[in-house]
Amino acid sequence: MTDVLSAAGAVELAVLERSGMIESRHLGVAMVVGPDAASLRELGDVDALIYPRSTLKPVQAITALRLGADLDGEELVLATASHAGTAEHVAVVRRILDRAGLDESALQCPADWPSDRAARTAATAPHPLSMNCSGKHAAFLLACVRNDWPTDSYLELEHPLQQAILASVQEFTGHPVEHSGVDGCGAPVHAVTVRGLATAISRVTGPTDDPDASRLAAAIREHPWAIDGPGRANTVTIEKLGLIAKLGAEGVMVMGAADGTAVALKTLDGSLRAATTVALQLLVEAGAVDADAAAEVIAVTSERVLGGARPVGELRAVV
Repeated sequence: MTDVLSAAGAVELAVLERSGMIESRHLGVAMVVGPDAASLRELGDVDALIYPRSTLKPVQAITALRLGADLDGEELVLATASHAGTAEHVAVVRRILDRAGLDESALQCPADWPSDRAARTAATAPHPLSMNCSGKHAAFLLACVRNDWPTDSYLELEHPLQQAILASVQEFTGHPVEHSGVDGCGAPVHAVTVRGLATAISRVTGPTDDPDASRLAAAIREHPWAIDGPGRANTVTIEKLGLIAKLGAEGVMVMGAADGTAVALKTLDGSLRAATTVALQLLVEAGAVDADAAAEVIAVTSERVLGGARPVGELRAVV
């Protein structure tokens, strides 16, 4: 099996400086590909295996479309979302389930609290609908119903839905899957390389003959609130820059421009703190994003370094 990412394969991607001294360093791997998915820049061992976590939700959503899941607009974006659990997000998930003729009891993602502060305060208990992957699970269930497949086993790797997703992952990344595990939401997660992940996102977000990929990309750009949440990093990046941005647990981030220039990265320690900043800096250096516009997004999404109540440093990319 291909080697998994190790400390020896990581490089420094970002630092946090406080009062003129570097306090923390973020190590990881990253890759930028061009519109033709050709390598533009490689940092660290981009051919080591990682779990892409939620960054491959776009490929899962495209598979659901291919299988007949009748989704569009906000519903399609929820199929690829790591959502904040707001009332608006939950309402869209319910619509998907209604279309499948199912209720929330069919969801096999775990119960969770909303990550949105206001929604969490209003919630009385954790619930599967509030779990950030509930839209993906609802889309899975709709695809199963449209194909008369069992819904009680939709998360098993041998299920025809998951076998179709496995085939799509191999198609979009351009590499065979050597290892599969279980994601935090209970669905299969397939190990890929950062090279393969960057390739997949380029194929989703750039010019393509795949009508389902085009529909997904257009829906995300039209409804950025649905993929994450108001004021949150992915949503702000999409709103302000027109990129498609998708985070994944354990420090994985992907971003893609409309011309197909894309970046994928994974931090060694699993932190997402520097992920948006590093990804945007790499796209700026690739000429895919305006530097001033990217700086504005970084300013509102990056963690502030404060001493008391005043700024005394910054988190910055060093790529």
